[in-house]
Amino acid sequence: MNKISRTKIVDLLQREDFGTQVNVKGWVRTRRGSKQVNFIALNDGSTIHNVQIVVDLGNFDEEMLKDITTGACLSVNGVLTESVGSGQKAEIQAREIEILGTCDNTYPLQKKGHTLEFLREIAHLRPRTNTFGAVFRIRHHMAIAIHTFFHQKGFVYFHTPIITGSDCEGAGQMFQVTTKNLYDLKKDERGSITYDDDFFGKQTSLTVSGQLEGELAATALGAIYTFGPTFRAENSNTPRHLAEFWMIEPEVAFNDITDNMDLAEEFIKYCVQWALDNCADDVQFLNNMFDKELIERLQGVLKEPFVRLSYTEGIRILEEAVAHGHKFGFPVYWGADLASEHERYLVEMHFKRPVILTDYPKEIKAFYMKQNEDGKTVRAMDVLFPKIGEIIGGSEREADYNKLLVRIDEMHIPMKDMWWYLDTRKFGTCPHSGFGLGFERLLLFVTGMANIRDVIPFPRTPHNADF
Repeated sequence: MNKISRTKIVDLLQREDFGTQVNVKGWVRTRRGSKQVNFIALNDGSTIHNVQIVVDLGNFDEEMLKDITTGACLSVNGVLTESVGSGQKAEIQAREIEILGTCDNTYPLQKKGHTLEFLREIAHLRPRTNTFGAVFRIRHHMAIAIHTFFHQKGFVYFHTPIITGSDCEGAGQMFQVTTKNLYDLKKDERGSITYDDDFFGKQTSLTVSGQLEGELAATALGAIYTFGPTFRAENSNTPRHLAEFWMIEPEVAFNDITDNMDLAEEFIKYCVQWALDNCADDVQFLNNMFDKELIERLQGVLKEPFVRLSYTEGIRILEEAVAHGHKFGFPVYWGADLASEHERYLVEMHFKRPVILTDYPKEIKAFYMKQNEDGKTVRAMDVLFPKIGEIIGGSEREADYNKLLVRIDEMHIPMKDMWWYLDTRKFGTCPHSGFGLGFERLLLFVTGMANIRDVIPFPRTPHNADF
C-alpha cells in the first residue's frame, strides 16, 4: 500500500481540493451497496460525522472485502471527490484498502439501537458509539474551557493531595488507604486498630475535596483552582452520584460571598458558551437523539442574570407552593436540607432560570463557612440549574480563629487533623471564598444525558469497579 500521510476525518470533510490523493484510517460503522459498488461509512473518532468510502468492487479482492464488517479497522487510500449525495461535501473513491484489524461476528455494536444500560456493561467499547464519542469529546472540551477560563483570569492551577489524613466535609464516608495486612490487624489494648505500622503511620483516606489545601494556597498565591479526582464512599445508587468523580475548586483571597457568586456565574456561563461554540456538531447530535430541548436550555442559561435568593426566601416560596397544592416527596421547612426536587422547582417552575441560593442554616452546612451576624445562618451559596439541581456549592470561609475552633468542636472533628488548617487563621488571616463544581454534574447539563454514569468513561459506583 502506498504511503500517504493520514488526514483526520474532521479535517478531510472540510477540504475542497477534489482530485487529491488522500489517506484515512478508522473503524467501519456500516457497509452497504450492490454487486458493483459498496459504500463504507468510516469514523476515526475526530468527529461525530463519518466519511463515505466508495468502493468499486471490480478493483478489489473479493475475499479481502469479506473481512470489511462493522467494527473492522481500515486504512484507505483514495481520491477526494465531491459528494453527489446530501449531508457532506466530500467522499473518497477508494484505490487501496488495508485491513488493520478484523472484527469477528461477536462484536456487540452492530447497526441497531442499544440501550444506555447495555452500553454501560461494555464500557470498554462504548466510546466507539456516536453517543459516547460525542459525550467524551465534549468532556475534553469542557476541561479545556475550565483551564482556559482560570488561566486567563490569573489563577494558579494548584495540585492538592489525593491521599489525605483529614476529612474536609466531616462526613466520614471516605475510602481508606492502607498497606496493612487485613487478615492480621494490629490492635491496642482496647481492641482498636492501630496505624503506627501502616505506610503513613496514621489512618489515611482518598480525598473528598481539595478545598482545605486550596485555602492554604489562596492565602499565599491569591487565586488558585484545583481540578482533580475526588472520592465518596457513599452507598448511593442514583443517577446523580458516583464514588469517583472530578471536582473543580477555585479559592480566592479577599473575595466575599458576592464576589464568589459573581465568579461562579461568570465561570459556568463561560463553560456553556464554550460548548456551544466548540462542540456544535456533538451538542446538536445529542439534542436530536436524547434531549430535544438541550440547545434551547444551554442558550437560556446565557440570556439572563442568575436569580440570587436567600435560603429563607426560597423556603417561603416552597411552602407557598405546598399551600397551593404542589406535592413534594420530601418535607419543606426552615432548617431542612433541600432535596433536588425543591431546587428544581425554584429553577424550572418558579423563576425559570438558574438560582443562586445563599445564607443557609449553619446546622446543615460545613464547619468552615463564615457565620452571619444572626448566629443562625452561614454565607453559603449553591448554584441551582435546570434538570440538575445543585451544580455548584461554595461559601465565604470563616476567617475568625475562635469561631472556627468552636465549629470544629461542635461538629466533633478531631483537632489533631486540623492544626495546619487553623494555622492560616493565626498567621495573617484574610477574608476568602471559594466553591466546588462537580465536573460530571456540569457534563450532565451540557450533554443532556440523564445518568451521571454516562458522562465519565468508567463509572465507579457501589458494587461496580469493572474495567
